[in-house]
Amino acid sequence: MSVSVTLPALGESVTEGTVTRWLKAEGERVEADEPLLEVSTDKVDTEIPAPASGVLASIKVAEDETVEVGAELAVIDDGSGAPAEAAAPAAEAPAAPAEAPAPAQEAPAAAPAPEAAAPAA
Repeated sequence: MSVSVTLPALGESVTEGTVTRWLKAEGERVEADEPLLEVSTDKVDTEIPAPASGVLASIKVAEDETVEVGAELAVIDDGSGAPAEAAAPAAEAPAAPAEAPAPAQEAPAAAPAPEAAAPAA
C-alpha cells in the first residue's frame, strides 16, 4: 500500500513551504520518522519525517518548489504494494471488455446520423 507524504501545518499562519532539499532519493529505503526532506517557510526551516517505513516510490515536488500545506510531496510504498501491483493488471483486464460495449454504443449513434442527414438534404 502506498503512503502519501504531505506538507504538514508548520504554524498557525504558515500556508506554504518550499522544499529545500531531499534527504532521500526515489527507490531508497526509509524508516518511519526518519528525516525525508527539508522545508523552508517564512517562519521556520525544518525536516519532514517519513510517515511510514518503506521505499520512496516517487517524489512529487522538486527541490526549490513551493507548495501549499497539505500538498502531496512524495509517495512511500510500504511493501504491501505487491497485491496492488497484481490488482493493476486485473484493472486492465476489465478495460478490454469495456471497449467491446463501446462499438455497440457507436452503432446506435450511427443510426441517428443518417436521419439527421436526410432533413438537411
